[in-house]
Amino acid sequence: MAVLLDKSTRLMVQGITGHQGQFHTKAMLEHGTNVVAGVLPGKGGQEVHGVPVFDSCQEAVDVTDANASIMFVPAPYAKDASIEAVESRVRLLVIVTERIPFHDTLDVVTYARAKGVQIIGPNCPGLCTAGVAKAGIMPNHIFTPGPYGVISRSGTLTYEIVDAMTKAGFGQTTCVGIGGDPIIGTSMVEALELFARDPETKGVVLVGEIGGTAEEEAARFAKTMDKPVWAYVAGQTAPPGKRMGHAGAIIAQGMGTAESKVRAFAEAGVPVAKYPRDIPELIRRG
Repeated sequence: MAVLLDKSTRLMVQGITGHQGQFHTKAMLEHGTNVVAGVLPGKGGQEVHGVPVFDSCQEAVDVTDANASIMFVPAPYAKDASIEAVESRVRLLVIVTERIPFHDTLDVVTYARAKGVQIIGPNCPGLCTAGVAKAGIMPNHIFTPGPYGVISRSGTLTYEIVDAMTKAGFGQTTCVGIGGDPIIGTSMVEALELFARDPETKGVVLVGEIGGTAEEEAARFAKTMDKPVWAYVAGQTAPPGKRMGHAGAIIAQGMGTAESKVRAFAEAGVPVAKYPRDIPELIRRG
């Protein structure tokens, strides 16, 4: 799925010298990702796992030609770090950070769209093109190359479903964790559009959850696709009005229920798994 992450991706890691930055940089390198730079103000000149560290995103891009960035930056500083990345002219920005203030995310997403930068997240596990590159925190060992795409609002459910697919012999093109916040940079429909255009992807797995209308919108788009789509919806026993983990996972005023999402998928002809482990069997049935 070359539209987001492939062998030509030259990744920059913001916050590379912190514990999470160091740990996941090592894992991304082990997956084959071309990590060319790290960024942390005041730490320029250092190295992390052989990756040079710069004081600013612009300096990193000028020296290394980085064209994508992933952020391991605490929420209070995430807005400034995101804007700095966008202004350095990367084409892809992955924001792993959670608990970013709502209006900060709104500002960043709006600005990035105006500048033509694709944002994945925030509050997401990132993305992985199996066997090629990873910009995220997903476990390396669960992926295997194959013809199926995965789009998910949940991190750990992504791992569980991808692992089940791999063990059943259904490999992945790219897995995109779009994030669990109310405002995100790439919607489920936008991610579906990318997979619909990708010649290597033969089918797509959607991992949804309660809250919002992303799954209902995705179901409507799935009707127009000439590739099969399968789905799982988390939170079918969640009580109304109580936030369940993600900021966006809440049923409010009767909207965003699991029932409405399952119904929308059924009306669109999208098979819905009762449990995450059932996804491989749905794929096997076609």
